[in-house]
Amino acid sequence: MTTSGTPTPPNQFTPPGSTGASIPLVAEPAVDRTASMGELVKDVTTHVSTLVRSEIELAKLEITETVKTGATGGAFFAVAAVIGAFSMWFFFFMLGEILDIWLPRWVAFTIVFVLMLVLAGLFGFLGLRKVKKIRKPEKTIASLEQTAAALKSAATN
Repeated sequence: MTTSGTPTPPNQFTPPGSTGASIPLVAEPAVDRTASMGELVKDVTTHVSTLVRSEIELAKLEITETVKTGATGGAFFAVAAVIGAFSMWFFFFMLGEILDIWLPRWVAFTIVFVLMLVLAGLFGFLGLRKVKKIRKPEKTIASLEQTAAALKSAATN
């Protein structure tokens, strides 16, 4: 925990050009044993609010960095996929030309066409099987239900 006025040293989650956390954290003052219940509730509310905002800010910074890295990797995969897709046209054309050595041209390219349809159907079927295996995130849902139950029981006690 840092005191106000002292910037947090930059780390891997600090945005470029920033000097540290954007939510100021302050040192805990001495406990006032004569404080009223209202003042104590106000202090607790303030501390919980600051804690929640700090956690949200940290999560935003982590997710932003992860998304940027993932987007860059995804862009490279997309470029590779486009180049590969255009290269496949040349491969199948070459295959048709090779078959043209032994077969009439129309038969050679019909064989290549049917081969392409079979491959498209096969990969479509494999993709459909994988998509059907997708399940809801049961562990996350259970964890959220436990957290909600714990918060409800704490609020009633």
